[in-house]
Amino acid sequence: MQVIKEIKKIDYPEPVITIGNFDGVHIGHQKIFDYIKRKAKQIQGASVVITFNPHPIKVLYKEHPLKLITTNEDKIRLIAQCGVDLLISIPFTQEFAQIEPEDFVKNILVDNLNAKWIVVGYDYKFGKGRKGDRELLTKLGKIYGFSVTVLKAYKKNGKILSSTAVRNALFEGNIKEANQFLGRAYHIDGEVIKGAGRGSSILGYPTANIVPKQEIIPKEGVYAVKVTIPFLNNKNSDSYKTLKGVANIGNNPTFGNININYEVHILDFKKNLLGKTIRVHFIERLRDEKRFISPEELKYNIARDIEVAEKIFKKDRTKLFLDF
Repeated sequence: MQVIKEIKKIDYPEPVITIGNFDGVHIGHQKIFDYIKRKAKQIQGASVVITFNPHPIKVLYKEHPLKLITTNEDKIRLIAQCGVDLLISIPFTQEFAQIEPEDFVKNILVDNLNAKWIVVGYDYKFGKGRKGDRELLTKLGKIYGFSVTVLKAYKKNGKILSSTAVRNALFEGNIKEANQFLGRAYHIDGEVIKGAGRGSSILGYPTANIVPKQEIIPKEGVYAVKVTIPFLNNKNSDSYKTLKGVANIGNNPTFGNININYEVHILDFKKNLLGKTIRVHFIERLRDEKRFISPEELKYNIARDIEVAEKIFKKDRTKLFLDF
């Protein structure tokens, strides 16, 4: 997949284009990408995805509490895995936001991209003030000679599958539903930092403490996870391996902490990961974080968490995103 991070003329035959933010690159997005690939094949054209960076809400409403599911880098890699021909990541600015819908279509979609087919979702809006909609797009298509397809909402578990639905599931700790919507395990990446050391010295379960890069962290609690780490025997290697683990998100109330910590115990693994970037894939939520009366009680419950997690891993078939 070619990636272009600016608006310019492209030399692709019969472009079939879809436009959106595509945060999370969930199953609904993937179905759109599958559609434009099929349509492009039918007309011997090219499949083209247009997205924006940063997310328009981040520019237009800076106080808005929107948290994104994926980093921009992950979004690009995930779209690439969907097999489209071209991704255009348009820098979204206040100036760009002032483009009228008609000018966006003529100057960008027609003059620069030579659009032959536009595919959008049922609730698509575009242009200054979000004044453009599917009706206007269809009308302009008749003027400029491109076709328009509006896809219906895709539902999963009786819910319209959207980035908002994924976010809500993550905030609620409903990892199984979030993963069903995404078509893969939700993950966070983070550099391993020095922690308090209680996992090793007091509990006998060493943990890797991380600083997450992603904006959305699942609800506080204990999770069965899979952890992708770089091979440690070759500093120049781009290879990784994935191990089982149990993660805790919270403030460790047994020890009276205040700040939220993100830590993971990797099963049957004792090497030092300090300074390494690891990826934590969330498979299933095990329980709420609890305050125990003693470290011994906490240690006993960690052992139980591991037993439950091992049972989950035996039947788990969740797809993982391993492209760093």
